[in-house]
Amino acid sequence: MAESSRGETSRAESVRTRLFAVWRRVLSLSWPVMAEQVLRTLMRTTDIVVTGLFSPAAVAAIGLADLFARLPLRIGLGLGSGAIALSSQDTGASEQARGDADDTGTKATANRDEAITQALLVGTLAGIPFVLFGFLAGTDAIALLGAPENVAEMGGTYLAVIFATAPARHVALIAARSLQGTGDTRTPMYVNVVSNLLNIGGTIALGLGVGPFPRWEIVGIGVATAFGNLFTAVALLAAIHGPWADASFARPTSPTIAKQLLSVSAPRIAEGLAATIAEFPFNSILLAFGTEVNAAYQIGRRMHQQVTSPLSRGYHVAASVVVGQALGEGDPDRARFDGWASSALGLVTVGTIGLALFFGAEWFVRLFTDDPATLDYAVDFARVYGLASPLLVLYVVLSGALQGGSDTRTPFVARTTGMFGFMVGFPWLLGVRLGWGVEAVYAGIVLYFAWALLVVAAGFRWGGWADKAAEMMEERGSVEDA
Repeated sequence: MAESSRGETSRAESVRTRLFAVWRRVLSLSWPVMAEQVLRTLMRTTDIVVTGLFSPAAVAAIGLADLFARLPLRIGLGLGSGAIALSSQDTGASEQARGDADDTGTKATANRDEAITQALLVGTLAGIPFVLFGFLAGTDAIALLGAPENVAEMGGTYLAVIFATAPARHVALIAARSLQGTGDTRTPMYVNVVSNLLNIGGTIALGLGVGPFPRWEIVGIGVATAFGNLFTAVALLAAIHGPWADASFARPTSPTIAKQLLSVSAPRIAEGLAATIAEFPFNSILLAFGTEVNAAYQIGRRMHQQVTSPLSRGYHVAASVVVGQALGEGDPDRARFDGWASSALGLVTVGTIGLALFFGAEWFVRLFTDDPATLDYAVDFARVYGLASPLLVLYVVLSGALQGGSDTRTPFVARTTGMFGFMVGFPWLLGVRLGWGVEAVYAGIVLYFAWALLVVAAGFRWGGWADKAAEMMEERGSVEDA
């Protein structure tokens, strides 16, 4: 009996030791991503604040243009998902082969570099149509949304400026995630911190005409964003080409790598585009309950994102890396443990922040508005998001873990069915048609995150992502055939 008790204690200590080891690695990988995201959010906030000094029409113009500007973001993030999956797996396979004195390590490294190169080339080509769209159809596209002529003209000009660097935006996103897949999250952070600071400075200088700089207003804000895109892309390409990073460039020759890269990226791109599309009917439902309700939702959601998104995104990237590298090293059991452990860390940290947001919602919301009607609804939305924080972070981290295993279809199904079923369908049916009111929106938000978590958790627990990743690595020659 005593020996059994000692054995159970020993096993519990072993699990606890492994858990804390994963947490330390996840934190070391994720904190640079978190720092980068905080500054990125500050940059976007600066754009809105400076634009607000011009006119309400200028704010509307940038807001409408940003709806289209999200499209390159979705494509860049999608291709980045394929890059980080293959990069992390082949990095792990390379390290494992070196430890075993196996020649396949060289092949795995070559595959990783070719996957990165192919992703960057595809991203560059995918950005060209946006360049043409911005110059030829930007103003008309914004006008189709119902914008007045002056708003459409300002928004179209702004869109043309930032879309001119859409290929660079794709390259920046893909290069950052390629490096993160090798375990290097600091180089992208250093580059993006400098880029965002330059962007903020450029927005103030060119938007307001500070010192010797011209006052270009909304065009100046667009130029600052475009310059930031170019700077980030060039700096990250230089890092990959130079001696600072483990990754490098390679001549694209393998159709297998191209096929795998696109097969992993396509569901992630579709997921992002579907989420963007779903925002239109969802905002229409909110407006059906009144302008104050829509404004309150924007405030509650923005406040929640400000305090939780940097952590969630950091854990998402870290989970992709640790799971992908474990699979590359041929250890699917460790990959599963690392995925659950990463999720537990997210639950402890972001879940605690969500609890604080729930109890401090009214204080936080008063920083954004003092309108009584908007304030009441905004407090409710903030509390809903606070309660949903544990569900949201678990979904985000497990999606990252599945991404590391080359499974982007399960998160696509989870998010798309959840958004259209619960974020849009549920409030429309019960809130608008059956008269439940705003409470149906609150319930729909929680149900969406609960459903999305249920789908990805089931996929991570019972899905065949580990076998799929192993087959893909064998197919491209990163590991020896079993």
